[in-house]
Amino acid sequence: MARGDQIYVMRPFLGLNGVYEHHGIDCGDGTVIHYSKAEDIATVRRTSYSAFSMGNPVYIKRYATHAIADVVIQRAESRVGEQQYNLVSNNCEHFATWCKTGINRSEQVEAYGLSSLGIDVFDSNQLVEEAARTGRVDQAIALFQQAHQNITTAEAQLLVQYNRAQTEVNNWHRVALAAMKRREEHLARSALERKVKFKRKAAELKTRLDELATMRENLNRNNTILEQRQKGYL
Repeated sequence: MARGDQIYVMRPFLGLNGVYEHHGIDCGDGTVIHYSKAEDIATVRRTSYSAFSMGNPVYIKRYATHAIADVVIQRAESRVGEQQYNLVSNNCEHFATWCKTGINRSEQVEAYGLSSLGIDVFDSNQLVEEAARTGRVDQAIALFQQAHQNITTAEAQLLVQYNRAQTEVNNWHRVALAAMKRREEHLARSALERKVKFKRKAAELKTRLDELATMRENLNRNNTILEQRQKGYL
């Protein structure tokens, strides 16, 4: 780790360990600037290295091109105190990647197919509370419905990739068996390596599909609460 590095740790979500990456900027003096929820409200803060890692292994996010350390730190420090967190458009990875490269991007959001979601599905509980406080229940329900549709779209896209990966696993398995019967060890080994590669890819895609299913359950539960409030049951 070095001053100006973009670093990250794996954090849990809804009881699932290692679900998402939490990013920050290493200041090189034992502190990290990152979007912290230490006081409930997500705020860009400079915290201790241990507060950032929370005892988890810390990894470096590497890029082919990036800003020099001084510029990275200046960018990070310029946003300390900011409270504009949004999973879809301004999460911890957006922040750290912008500091490091000047580009506001989150590969996790893109990978999960959530870049077009209408609301922050991780904070749908907060939306319920806000709707109850402001009385804008109809608007909140519309946002939930849009998010539900976008999750469905993301699931469909990931399912296509998952099925392709599974097909590749089966195909390379057959190639490996045929090669072993012909005692072509080199070809068999190569086919098995490809099989393992696609099997790993299928497992990653299955994890994403499961996480989207968890998000859907959370949305549906909170949407039911909103509908009950709309009808005056709560």
